This record gives sequence, C-alpha cells and structure tokens, in this order.
Amino acid sequence: MLNNLDSFLDLAAQKQGGRLAVAACHDKDVLLACIEAEKRGLCHPILIGDGAKTAELLTALGHDPAAFEIIDANDDPASAAMAVSLVREGKADSIMKGLLQTGDLMRAVINKETGIRTGRLLSHVMVYECPGYDRLLYLTDGGMNTFPTLEQKAEILENAAVVLKKLGYTQSAAACICGAEAVNPKITSTTDALALSEMTDRWAPYGLSVYGPVGLDLAISPHAVEKKKYTAPGAGKADILLVPNYEVGNGIGKAMTYFGNARSAGVIVGAACPIVLVSRADSFEAKLLSIAMAVAIA
Repeated sequence: MLNNLDSFLDLAAQKQGGRLAVAACHDKDVLLACIEAEKRGLCHPILIGDGAKTAELLTALGHDPAAFEIIDANDDPASAAMAVSLVREGKADSIMKGLLQTGDLMRAVINKETGIRTGRLLSHVMVYECPGYDRLLYLTDGGMNTFPTLEQKAEILENAAVVLKKLGYTQSAAACICGAEAVNPKITSTTDALALSEMTDRWAPYGLSVYGPVGLDLAISPHAVEKKKYTAPGAGKADILLVPNYEVGNGIGKAMTYFGNARSAGVIVGAACPIVLVSRADSFEAKLLSIAMAVAIA
C-alpha cells in the first residue's frame, strides 16, 4: 500500500531509463515538467512537435536545445502519430499529451492500422493524496468512458487493479460508488455494483476485494462504517473508487482537488503503454507526478 504520491517519484527513478514520447511538446509548462523529470532521473523525454518553437522555449528557460532529443513535426496529428510510432517501434515506453487536442492524440492511439490498442478498454485512472486519508485513492473512470455498461465497468476496474499490482500492491479494496447501499432494480448503478462485487474469481489474481453498492462515506470513513454497522472487506478503507459514470468521477475528483487540497496524478491505461493526459489547468506538480506514475507502471 502506498500513502503518498512521492512514492511514484521513487518507483520511476528505479526504472532508470524510461523513455517518454511527448506529443506537441512546444509548451512551456510541459517542457518544465519534462526537464524536471529528466533532472530527477525519472525518464528520458523525446520531444516531438514544432522544433523551432521548442528550441526557442528551451533557450528562454535557460537550457541548450542541443542537449535534448527533439523531433520536428509538421502539425499536431503528425506529433501524435510520431509518438505512437515510437511506442510501436519499441523506442518509447510511455506517451505524454502536450499542446494538442485530446482527440488528435487518441485518434493516433486507437488507429486500427498504426495505433497501440491492445484489445483492452481504454480508461483513465486518477490518483489522489488526500490530507487526513491514510492511503492513496485511485479514482476511475472520470474522463474516458462516459456512461459505461456493466462489462465496461468490469474492464475499467480491472485496468485499475492492474495499475495497483504494477505499483506493488498485493492486497487492495475497491468500492463501487452509488448513492446508497440498497440494491434497487430501477437504479442500474446499484445492480451493476452488486454484480461486480460478485465477480470474485475475476478479482482474485489481483488480491482485490470489491464491495458495493456503497456510498462514498462508507468507502472511505471507518467512523461511518461503525455507525452504520456496514460490513464488507475493505469498507472504510478503499484504495479504488469505481464511479458509475464520468460525471460522478469528475465531480469527486475536482472536489478533492479544489476543496480538499489533494495532490493528484493520472494516466490513461489499457493501451500498449501508459498515456499521460494532463490539462493546462493542472499544476506543475501534477504533471510531474503523472509522468512519474506513467514511468512507474510502463
């Protein structure tokens, strides 16, 4: 079990040589995160994008462009295609989204002929270090899959379980978040949660216990568990929060960031490599920690 995001920095540094393909790298904040990642020995960034602008930005930041591996690309789709191509050729271990639209990057990732799909569902895993909570919280899926079916939820949860296993977890707990604990046939999220909790054979290889339907309070609060006399392995101490749809995930995640002062990192998983998908609104630290997370699980 990990209880702080700095652990990702240590795990990434132990990889010694992870290669990060940065699509549309010509952005100051993205370059700062990549420079710091290389300085800390987390990875070797391969900068793909507008070569002249990238060199100009590096110079303005006080760095010699000649010290970096820069691949010039004509436009954003070309940058995305090059990043994906490097992974296919075994020349990169993870990808980072720079100054381009998410759609441009993901179209290259899922391209049937030249992409890096694996047959697994692509999903987003965010990780939060919340003040007062004794472990990291992995939230999925608040970005990729909008209103997943039961089978998609199972794949999303399995993707998260794979992430935790790669990070060294041998035992973990996942809470299927709903509005209440009662199963109501008219509320699909509750029937899906019950079905997921009963797929014990699917979760056994990951040492994962799954419970639900359950409210957020019973997922993370031992006090609430005691007061409501709720019993389930891992109740009150969830590692993974599986949300019923992206709106719930997005809301919980932003609340933890903006109201709870949580630190965070996040990647897309399910492709042939982890993909760092950051927002321009994300802090420098969040970008760096997301790079570290990707390198750690690559």
